[in-house]
Amino acid sequence: MSSAKPFSMAVKAVILDAEGRCLIIRRSAHNSNFVGCWEWPGGKLDPGESFATGLEREVLEECGLTVELTGLAGALEFEMPKVRVVMLCMEARLTGGTLRMSEEHDDYAWVPLSDLQNRTLLDHHRAFMLDYANRKTPAP
Repeated sequence: MSSAKPFSMAVKAVILDAEGRCLIIRRSAHNSNFVGCWEWPGGKLDPGESFATGLEREVLEECGLTVELTGLAGALEFEMPKVRVVMLCMEARLTGGTLRMSEEHDDYAWVPLSDLQNRTLLDHHRAFMLDYANRKTPAP
């Protein structure tokens, strides 16, 4: 029964540059799931870790970058085989570091939000990411 699954918290950073492009990273063959899919940096929180601390740690581990959280992008919920995941997505701005990929990811791109629809995104993130892009992209 799905309601018996425990909840888990995950966090993602929507890092926007001065041109309004967002950083996306591609999952490498090192992962057991969703290889080749693009996502925003982030991951699971450690026990007792605040979402802000966890997100800053995940971005540093995955990309070598430091960020400052600037606002809420939104939240979503999805199911994995053993847990129900609540994901908090935060807007962030780059404050330092040198962009480099961890073994979990093999590529990165700075893309206009409107380009997200042309990428292979994680299934359970896709609708949220595209909705966010639509909300943030100025009308022509």
